[in-house]
Amino acid sequence: MALDFTAIDFETANSSPASACAVGLVRVRDGKVVATAGWLIQPPPGHDEFQEWNIRIHGIRPADVRTAMTWAEQFPRLCAFAGADVLVAHNAGFDLNVLRRAAEATGVVCPPYRSLCSLQVARKTYELESYKLPRAAAAAGFAEFPHHDALADARACAHIVVDAARRAGAADVHALAAALGLRITDPVPAATPAPERAVA
Repeated sequence: MALDFTAIDFETANSSPASACAVGLVRVRDGKVVATAGWLIQPPPGHDEFQEWNIRIHGIRPADVRTAMTWAEQFPRLCAFAGADVLVAHNAGFDLNVLRRAAEATGVVCPPYRSLCSLQVARKTYELESYKLPRAAAAAGFAEFPHHDALADARACAHIVVDAARRAGAADVHALAAALGLRITDPVPAATPAPERAVA
């Protein structure tokens, strides 16, 4: 086995988990970043209002996504990039819920992705005052990136997991999870309420 996974990060237009407006993806093979991708998304109808709070966080405005692909249009591209990888995200419950809720809102079938939370990994790996993404990424040697840019955030997540695996002597994400007392999780069941997003 090798340290293979895809890191993912979503930005949302509002408090609805279905309101994805940007995604960043980073593919890691054998502990090295081998491919990246990121794009803007038109949030699904009914979830497409941009709230000022969200705009202040990520800087994405309605005009920015006017000509972007819709969720349904871009979803095959997202799935093709991720393949059958374990998805890594900082506060993975949020990002996997965005994936599932946006798929539900547009009637597309979401693959049964497994996930590992880099926030939990960081808490088990580093001694920090804060485990927000910039602090955790800096501990992993990845500093000074544009936080809340989806691709930059996904890259930061990837670096945390790669660094944690190196420190733990873990050959793959499953061994890393086991070494830290974590688990690779399946998607949240549909009946479970959407988790609120902690500021990463």
